[in-house]
Amino acid sequence: MRLTHYLLPTLKENPAEAQIASHRLMLRAGLIRQEAAGIYAWLPLGLRLLRNIERIVREEMERAGAVELLMPTLQLADLWRESGRYDAYGPEMLRIRDRHERELLYGPTNEEMVTEIFRGYVRSWRSLPLNLYQFQWKFRDEQRPRFGVMRGREFLMKDAYSFDLDEAGARRSYRRMFVAYLRMFARMGVRAIPMRAETGPIGGDLSHEFLVLAQTGESAVFCDRAVLDLPVPAADVDYAGDLAPLVAAWTAPYAATEDVHDAGRFEREVPAQRRLLARGIEVGQIFYFGTKYSLPMEATVSGVDGVELPVHGGCYGVGVSRLVGAIIEASHDGHGIVWPDAVAPFQAGLLNLKPGDARVDAACESLYAGLRAAGIGVLLDDTDERPGAKFARMDLIGLPWQLLVGPRGLDGGMVELKHRASGERRELAPEAAIAFLRQSLSTSHPETHP
Repeated sequence: MRLTHYLLPTLKENPAEAQIASHRLMLRAGLIRQEAAGIYAWLPLGLRLLRNIERIVREEMERAGAVELLMPTLQLADLWRESGRYDAYGPEMLRIRDRHERELLYGPTNEEMVTEIFRGYVRSWRSLPLNLYQFQWKFRDEQRPRFGVMRGREFLMKDAYSFDLDEAGARRSYRRMFVAYLRMFARMGVRAIPMRAETGPIGGDLSHEFLVLAQTGESAVFCDRAVLDLPVPAADVDYAGDLAPLVAAWTAPYAATEDVHDAGRFEREVPAQRRLLARGIEVGQIFYFGTKYSLPMEATVSGVDGVELPVHGGCYGVGVSRLVGAIIEASHDGHGIVWPDAVAPFQAGLLNLKPGDARVDAACESLYAGLRAAGIGVLLDDTDERPGAKFARMDLIGLPWQLLVGPRGLDGGMVELKHRASGERRELAPEAAIAFLRQSLSTSHPETHP
């Protein structure tokens, strides 16, 4: 992509309304634009980030056996009355009447609708287990939206829903999602720690939140540092096998949010030198809720002996748009964002340091074509701005690599390659720079398919 043909409205100054780093940097880097309180337009660079996060989530969900669908954002109020949640849900739910006075709501979550879909088609235990997931924009009418996408009113979410014949099967589904979440967050370049959590309005008695540690996190967390050293499951993890030992290893070290924290147990079980008191950003939560929805909504299947049985369910959310903010909170410096390779909107920024110079222009065009042919996402800064402004913009938007092309380097047949995270620089011949980037990027995030 050429910057002269792109929409990238960066800002030099920090917006006054932005209180935390991710909000400031998302506005300054031209990722989002506020359209109303807690509601943002995602600009081209921000949209590329959402799509990259979606890709990783989708690959891991499908690796774990989930099936994608898409449900509407508007739901009938009667569905929620069936489950008993319509009146119980708080003022965060946006309730609507259409021109025919039908009561609708803008879905904050989809347990009722997916249960209605399930009961309309699935009749036998032979169709189980089943896990249905989607990517969908949600709306929750936060009383005080703040911190940008971290606590907005409209947000993009991956939500999944599992259906099983009994509790044992449902807990196996829960463990599959637990492992899939460990993998997806690790692939995004963040360490998300699973912690015991309250179930809230979703219901049930088993839940884990996945939190990224960050000073600006909204939740106080208490955990054993041992959890930070646990190995993330490999790509060849057997989702059809017994995942209980793996989940047990991750849940054995103490880790809890302040809502369920047991100070006495924390002090008894965790040696003082391993106690970690920090703050975290929730990026996902998983629930087992049994028959909470299937019983009132009569979602049953014929069991092995022909008896009708209510299915056992679970739900599994990932905050896709919130993850953009969480990754920034965990990965930025005084110059701007530092994107992990796997989620970066472009892998490399190509800077023409003297546009109009025939030799520099030609070298940039050749490198641009070569990078694209190698499958490397590249943003070519072909504007006529001063080099200093170009350097500052590239550091701000945080692409993993910067390729600097100017007359002085070309005199020696070289271009300069800068690594954003480390600041390391090296001079390479143009062809060698492409080869180096291809090798580096394939090593840093080799998984591209489930």
